Amino acid sequence: MDLDPLLADTEPFTAADYAARMAAAARAAAEAGLAGLLIAPGPDLTHLTGYRPVDTERLTLLVLAADREPVLVVPALEAPDAAKAPGAGALTLRDWADGKNPYDATAPLLDATGRFGVSDNTWALHLLGLQRELPGTAYAPLTDVLPMLRAVKDRRELARLAAAGAAADAAYAQILHVPFADRRESDVAADLAALLRVHGHSQVDFTVVGSGPNGANPHHEAGDRVIRHGDMVVLDFGGLLHGYGSDISRTVHVGEPTAEERRVHDVVREAQRAGVEVVRPGIACQDVDRAARAVITEFGYGDRFIHRTGHGIGVTTHEPPYMIEGEEQPLLPGMCFSVEPGIYLPGRFGVRIEDIVTVTDDGVRRLNNAPREMAIVE
Repeated sequence: MDLDPLLADTEPFTAADYAARMAAAARAAAEAGLAGLLIAPGPDLTHLTGYRPVDTERLTLLVLAADREPVLVVPALEAPDAAKAPGAGALTLRDWADGKNPYDATAPLLDATGRFGVSDNTWALHLLGLQRELPGTAYAPLTDVLPMLRAVKDRRELARLAAAGAAADAAYAQILHVPFADRRESDVAADLAALLRVHGHSQVDFTVVGSGPNGANPHHEAGDRVIRHGDMVVLDFGGLLHGYGSDISRTVHVGEPTAEERRVHDVVREAQRAGVEVVRPGIACQDVDRAARAVITEFGYGDRFIHRTGHGIGVTTHEPPYMIEGEEQPLLPGMCFSVEPGIYLPGRFGVRIEDIVTVTDDGVRRLNNAPREMAIVE
């Protein structure tokens, strides 16, 4: 698969691309025994149509079924924007006016006794409104019925993810040259956010800076703690570039680390390598988790690895598939996900190393290539 990041700039998605995605989604729904899919504003709608409306109390809903053309139900005041969406040429717009019942416009599009897959983030307000109009219908979240809907990326999606990964690498290379000691975590987090934007990100989703004991909290929010000489610092940051996600973690040290700190970092680096190297088509997602976890357990830190090994990434920074025990979904070429083992020692420090990888036809390719050795910062 060609992952040239330049493709992200030169090959925009077309109406034909979105038509193909919607048709594939409708087929997948039928194969899963569903009457269709109901797609609310959010990552699924972005993936299928390129439309990114503000999600409000006004109903916006894409209705997909294998036996009919796609229809996007939109508020009348938002119809002009919807008509400009990249995938609008591949669907029919049906608008409804303020003061009218939006479910009257939607109900005729649905099988009155059908079971539908629904975007996970659909408002309860809208789902209950449809149920009032069509009490014979049933609904299930896409995570349950079609979890792999967005999991396999095409060539242009992979190019965008590669570009996002390269931008995150560049941001990491530069953050190593800013001062850490005697500055607040939030100051370094602001530097990271600025660097992601400098390197093309339109959206920054998170900038974890966990110094010293805060590094033992995997999702620590950067705060007012002043970073000190001798601290281990976990950096985890990412966002969206060209509409696709980046997510990278590295752990640095302010000044020279102790022998124990080096040892823990080396264990995590070896676990991350093992998790990446096992990736290939056909193995189960849980096998990635098992490979990374086995290394950490072997060195006696098994109970301090307290989260899954990875998550999918695409138009959001967290999506299926998940690299976790019990997930038997086979890896397929084009899947993209993180490999991010960690060790967390409460009250002391933490270490996490994370790359985004993609499954190739015969193995794996890293989309992050920043050095994984422990960097010494000042």
